[in-house]
Amino acid sequence: MKLPKFAKSFYFLFTFFFVIWMLFIDANDLITQFQLKSQKDNLEDEKSYYLEKIEEVKKDRHELLSNDELLEKFAREKYFMKKESEDLFVIVEEEK
Repeated sequence: MKLPKFAKSFYFLFTFFFVIWMLFIDANDLITQFQLKSQKDNLEDEKSYYLEKIEEVKKDRHELLSNDELLEKFAREKYFMKKESEDLFVIVEEEK
């Protein structure tokens, strides 16, 4: 099999092997770049989700701290707090 004249050129061979090296063998190869881009996109989605959740929590916190009735309701439900003259009964449902 006879190779074309340009295929014997040093510059062609060097460029060919350089491209192969950069696309498949190097630590920053094409496959790794696609994986990193996918991971980056997933992390950006998570970031936006958590930023939305932070805004919700800030809004709820502001409402909770500005309204004494909501604060009392939250303390009773979450931490089972009660007044001294009250009795507290906690009913636990078992899951089957």
